[in-house]
Amino acid sequence: MQRLTALFTAALLSAGIMSAPAMAQEDAASSEAAQAQAAAPATDFSDETLQKFADASKEIASVSREYTERLQNADDEAAKQEVRMEANEDMVGIVEDSGLEVSTFNAIGQAIQQDPELMKRVQAMVEPQEPQDK
Repeated sequence: MQRLTALFTAALLSAGIMSAPAMAQEDAASSEAAQAQAAAPATDFSDETLQKFADASKEIASVSREYTERLQNADDEAAKQEVRMEANEDMVGIVEDSGLEVSTFNAIGQAIQQDPELMKRVQAMVEPQEPQDK
């Protein structure tokens, strides 16, 4: 359970890293829509969408560990900023390769923080299914 919590924490932290550049790229109208969505995240995501989120989260958690170490070892603020930008690009790529938009990934991340049932659905998709021998 701690590993799963760490996974979601990494994914949500990554989502926070990704959201600022992604939002900056949107025009004013879609930015307002994204802010409205962030204020009241949807919880009616399909199982397919949640599975994509779970898969991307696992990969982001792995990548996040690498970048966290590199960030800690960076010599100065310029080097740290370079690591952050590289991490952001990689994590955005992971999300997009999963078939999700960054805004959808972020919305799911916010929704699972506010909805314990949704969190349980995603956890079930992340945790390996163990055979039940009785």
